[in-house]
Amino acid sequence: MSAVDKIKNAIWVFIKYFSVVFFAFVALLPVVSCVITAFKTDEEYQMTNVMTPPESWLNFQNFIDAFQKANMGRAFLNSFIVVVFVVGGSVLVGSMLAYVLNRFKFPGNGLIRSLFLFATLLPGIAMQVSTYQLMYKIGFINHLYGYIILMMGTDVISIYIFIQFFENISVSLDESAYMDGASYFTIFFKILFPLLKPAIVTCMILKGVGVYNEYYSAQLYLQDKKLQTVAMSLYTFTGPLGSKYNLICAGVLISLTPALIIFILFQKQIYSGLTAGAVKG
Repeated sequence: MSAVDKIKNAIWVFIKYFSVVFFAFVALLPVVSCVITAFKTDEEYQMTNVMTPPESWLNFQNFIDAFQKANMGRAFLNSFIVVVFVVGGSVLVGSMLAYVLNRFKFPGNGLIRSLFLFATLLPGIAMQVSTYQLMYKIGFINHLYGYIILMMGTDVISIYIFIQFFENISVSLDESAYMDGASYFTIFFKILFPLLKPAIVTCMILKGVGVYNEYYSAQLYLQDKKLQTVAMSLYTFTGPLGSKYNLICAGVLISLTPALIIFILFQKQIYSGLTAGAVKG
């Protein structure tokens, strides 16, 4: 290897490692500043900059105040109910729709797929006027079940993920089971659905994270404070006279705790589901 090639190789290695370190720094900087701010008192936050460490790392009063004043216990319960039902319903409905669209050829099959694709191209906020009017007329405003049904009905990505998986499952499995006397429901739930575990994990992650972090729709359709979710509770400390960012950061760290625990406990299943989804797709 010539000296020029060695210099090029060294420059390329430097660029790769520098880019990794730089983007890791950019990604971690907000988290670090949030952790530092969460432990500061009101006086410390007003008198110091964002990256100045607090005088005491054992000051948990902000976390207690954030949890109590924002009623985060109730918000966690509401978010848990919403996430469980929305994720479960989205997986079930999405997989069944994908099964019908992939396995059965009928007039309008391609049109339905095109309409689903067209729906993903429309910005959700552009349809909120008509959606809100519909939700209001059928009495779904300020009800968790109405919000759950709304969030279940806006998941087109899961349908396409399941369709891609069905295309990699041989139709001979369906035909063999059908010739043995199995119904379509038996074929789906007993034979095909267990084979969709990687797709199910992928859809659960995408949908669960999206619903847990959703603020706009929750604020619009769950106006009662008793129905607020975790994302809504974090806005308790904002107002026209200023925002208490030390309490907000404490609330953010509290809201991250359940997701962090779930990731630590099920990281093997999460990684296997995502990698299998990448191969299948």
